[in-house]
Amino acid sequence: MADTGVVLTEIRKSFGNLEVIHGIDLTISEGSFVVFVGPSGCGKSTLLRMIAGLEDVTDGEIEIKGRNVTDLDPSDRGIAMVFQSYALYPHMSVRDNLAFGLKMARTQASEIDARVKAASAILKIDHLLDRRPGQLSGGQRQRVAIGRAIVRKPDVFLFDEPLSNLDAELRVSMRIEIARLHRELGNTMIYVTHDQTEAMTLADKIVVLRDGYIEQAGTPREIYERPNNVFVAGFIGSPRMNLLEASWASDGTILAAGNRIRSPISGAGLSEGQKITLGMRPEHLRVTANSQDETLRARVDFDEYLGGTQFLYCQLDDGQPLTVEYRGSSDIATGSQLAFTCDPAHLHIFNTDGIRLDK
Repeated sequence: MADTGVVLTEIRKSFGNLEVIHGIDLTISEGSFVVFVGPSGCGKSTLLRMIAGLEDVTDGEIEIKGRNVTDLDPSDRGIAMVFQSYALYPHMSVRDNLAFGLKMARTQASEIDARVKAASAILKIDHLLDRRPGQLSGGQRQRVAIGRAIVRKPDVFLFDEPLSNLDAELRVSMRIEIARLHRELGNTMIYVTHDQTEAMTLADKIVVLRDGYIEQAGTPREIYERPNNVFVAGFIGSPRMNLLEASWASDGTILAAGNRIRSPISGAGLSEGQKITLGMRPEHLRVTANSQDETLRARVDFDEYLGGTQFLYCQLDDGQPLTVEYRGSSDIATGSQLAFTCDPAHLHIFNTDGIRLDK
């Protein structure tokens, strides 16, 4: 069994009579990169701040590398945190910003110098050490903020939406930098974001949160290919998974938008006419010349041409929306009437409670 970097046991958080984190249990392996993701207000930042010691735990225990740190001050937990705001001292040079925390801890000058040099080399900011934050770009300031965490040599790095203030192009390059940093340092990293692309590209393990509960935890591939419920299915993926109102037929087919679709499951426990939700990802739908059974007929209301692909935003015969990723060699115009098919192996079936029905 992998060594545990962080263990959360029955973690609860209340503000007065309002409970916002509801008995979360989670084990994070040492050296892994775990991303907390979910919509605004789901509790991901609150959970991260409790691990950091910036929020009190109402109930439960937090362990870091086998130590119970639930009641310890942040400085005694072996963690370093990188915030959304860079929180740099504007009157200090980059060198002094990196060294400040070590000086406050009365670290020897030679050790401070060695750590600052090592961190600045890793982050490629050696040439910026004598500048002040106001003379740096957003990406450079974020590197300094990360460098200030590196010099502390923590057991666990905590990132609270660190790339939110950067433009789209810079976010991509910084994601690559953070992934590289994890490979080089090998520390446990816990990263909070509302951006599912960051979650999918950075994480060894994704924890999807909603309303203070964990909806699903697993590898990016597990979360994407086998979502536990309708919420996870709709949240992870861009564009989101198509989730269609449908019903079960006793002959092993699914009735959706007036068409019968071959089911990937046996239907044990389902009765004739029972309502279900049929999920299919845009990239798994294909345009077909056959407009008979096992196809979905739709009108293209809007299309997005993005060079390598074209997204078709369609309306099915019964009015339900359908998004299709099209990679054909010719354009498809708005207003086109088309038929689409999907391999049953790529279909997802959810019951009336939104829970996945296994194939």
